[in-house]
Amino acid sequence: MLKIDHLTKIYGDKKAVDDLTLSIAPGEIYGFIGHNGAGKTTTLKSCCGLLGFDAGTVTVCGHDITADPIGAKKTLAYIPDNPDLYDFLSGIKYLNFVADIYGVGAERTERVKTLAERFGLYQDLAQPIQSYSHGMKQKLAIIAAWLHQPQLIMMDEPFVGLDPASSHDLKVMMREHCDRGGAIFFSTHVLEVAEKLCDKVAIIKNGKLVVSGTMEEVKGNASLEDVFLELEK
Repeated sequence: MLKIDHLTKIYGDKKAVDDLTLSIAPGEIYGFIGHNGAGKTTTLKSCCGLLGFDAGTVTVCGHDITADPIGAKKTLAYIPDNPDLYDFLSGIKYLNFVADIYGVGAERTERVKTLAERFGLYQDLAQPIQSYSHGMKQKLAIIAAWLHQPQLIMMDEPFVGLDPASSHDLKVMMREHCDRGGAIFFSTHVLEVAEKLCDKVAIIKNGKLVVSGTMEEVKGNASLEDVFLELEK
């Protein structure tokens, strides 16, 4: 679903991502963990085609993100840590805009209704996005990401700003998506969430992959928090 081979991104004299290799298979929820500045966001943006890189390859559902960016982007969705939405649009106009881009037809009405009701946002879709709280904007970004039923969903700190009920709904949606054969690649600082939710996890430090594998392989008999803190020393 997602194959990252020797990805390297350099800013000046610093390697923000240093020879990173990872593979995410269908059905997997894959957590990406590291301190601020470790290279998580740079990796995610490189994988979805928002950021160029200096070496390596990224393949999304069989499409090279550099050689065939449109083909790759048709199969994925990306939610940044701070969604940059069009504040002058209403929620429903924004979702229709996204649906138009991805060629979602008549089924969009039912998909929007189902997703928006799930997050308690349906009654607010007629309001301008500029009136939304941060949490409401986050919910709208999640709805937009799921709208075209992508195969791969990448998210950067998706639980920040969500209330407990919405966080639970998102976790359920992530598992449902992977149970249908999709894949999730997301960064998080909430180690407890990663430990309970992820099938696999990767820890990055100073741009380099430190450890990756199944949750059992990475943490053994310890907690994920203990492993992370030990690797950060």
